[in-house]
Amino acid sequence: MATSAIILTAALLVLFFGLMIGVGIYCRKSATDVNSFVLGGRSVGPWLTAFAFGTSYFSAVIFVGYAGQFGWNFGLASTWIGLGNAFIGSLLAWSVLGRRTRLMTQHIGSKTMPDFFSKRFGSEKLKIAASFIVFVFLIPYTASLYNGLSSLFNIAFSVPYWACILAMAVLTGIYVIFGGYMATAINDFIQGIIMLVGIVAVIASALNANGGLTAAVEKLSQVDSGTAFEGAYTSFLGPDPLALLIVVLLTSLGTWGLPQMIGKFYSITNEDAVRKGTIISTIFAIVVAGGCYFLGGFGRLYSHLLPENFGFDSIIPTILSTLPDIIIAIVIMLVLAASMSTLSSLVLTSASTLTLDVIVPYCMKGKASQKKSLFIMRLFIVFFIAVSAVIAILKDMFPNFTFIAQMMGVSWGALAGAFLAPFLYGLYSKKTTRAAVVVCFVYGVGLELVQLLFMMNILVLPESGFLHFVFQNSLYSGVFAMLGGLILTPVISLFTKKQDAQEVDAIFSCYERKVLVNATDALHSAEEAKS
Repeated sequence: MATSAIILTAALLVLFFGLMIGVGIYCRKSATDVNSFVLGGRSVGPWLTAFAFGTSYFSAVIFVGYAGQFGWNFGLASTWIGLGNAFIGSLLAWSVLGRRTRLMTQHIGSKTMPDFFSKRFGSEKLKIAASFIVFVFLIPYTASLYNGLSSLFNIAFSVPYWACILAMAVLTGIYVIFGGYMATAINDFIQGIIMLVGIVAVIASALNANGGLTAAVEKLSQVDSGTAFEGAYTSFLGPDPLALLIVVLLTSLGTWGLPQMIGKFYSITNEDAVRKGTIISTIFAIVVAGGCYFLGGFGRLYSHLLPENFGFDSIIPTILSTLPDIIIAIVIMLVLAASMSTLSSLVLTSASTLTLDVIVPYCMKGKASQKKSLFIMRLFIVFFIAVSAVIAILKDMFPNFTFIAQMMGVSWGALAGAFLAPFLYGLYSKKTTRAAVVVCFVYGVGLELVQLLFMMNILVLPESGFLHFVFQNSLYSGVFAMLGGLILTPVISLFTKKQDAQEVDAIFSCYERKVLVNATDALHSAEEAKS
């Protein structure tokens, strides 16, 4: 980059970091108790909630890693992944889960997903098990957020990878520790604006560099796919429709079971906010996710610039290296915004879960004051950020230490496989049983542990057949974990002991409460709930 561009990028970064910290300090006065620190007092509006949902969903992993990998594999058909994220992972998720999650979690006094399982199904053991799953699998998932930072910062500043990680970790930690969920939500809104502007600017610049949309598509249609399918990378469903469907399902349906995503519905203020948030979140996903994968679809046009043994994470940075310096500066802001927004959501989820569901009730016998609980939570935020940063640095320093990378690969599948079905059925069905939830936990985590053992060559599986199909990579096993849970949960519930009918009716009574209409059609605000 030219000196002027480096100065501009540095100035933008200083402004960006200063704004993030300023928001954290400003929100400190509103984060004085556990409810406000974790949930924003359950009074967060549609724009902040929708952007918090979207920015937690789409991190630098998607922009740098997934967009490069799946764009290379599927061509322009990879755009379907982004559209799946928008319509299944955002629109449908908000429509199916939004208001019911907000109603029931407020009614039973749940602040975290493990706490939901405990109070909905009347079992403290479920809370402990869910907390353990969150603790084990969110840390490697959090560490994966730093992927892609090194290559992009090297383009601009030649900054060491560890320095990028350290700066991002410290700055994220500051505003989350100070301001809690509200600071995270406001900063997510700012970061979301940066992501929207950034992806539009990058796509426009990349297409312009290839002679415009028509010329770029024509060039891509001439790329040999290695099959008899001419123009495979510009076709409607790409060269491998089944693999494309698997990716769409994992990256879209998976959000329904991730605690850091579902937690956004806990805090939204009322019915009007749910309706508006649904629309805003969907549009955000169309632009950001659809744009990322659309850009990645042109990756093969830059194959001549890639080294012989390139990794998928190098594809997007290679595309960016050919663009004007100002675009590179915008992209660096985009990737930082995407990474920090998701990181803040993950560490707040991890710290609140461990504090509220394990430390306070079991280690402190439930006697901790609000002040002490907040202090413990802030300590764990520091802990989770530090551990994830160390893991990311170790992964870069010791490439042969493959366990870290493999754990990252199975984290999403394990979390979604364990939680999606029990949470969804728990909101809608009175007949879902504790035993079914336990089976789903074991099945989802167990399937991904088998995947991990297979990836580490500890477990040998057949080279063909159904098992080979399921465990050929973590994408496939993750989808089978989610879909299997959706089948197992109602089936197991048919043959296992039901909860006490009066207990369940009391939980589901929140849907029948009269406001102006049934509460299933209109949420009430936190203030109205007290009246």
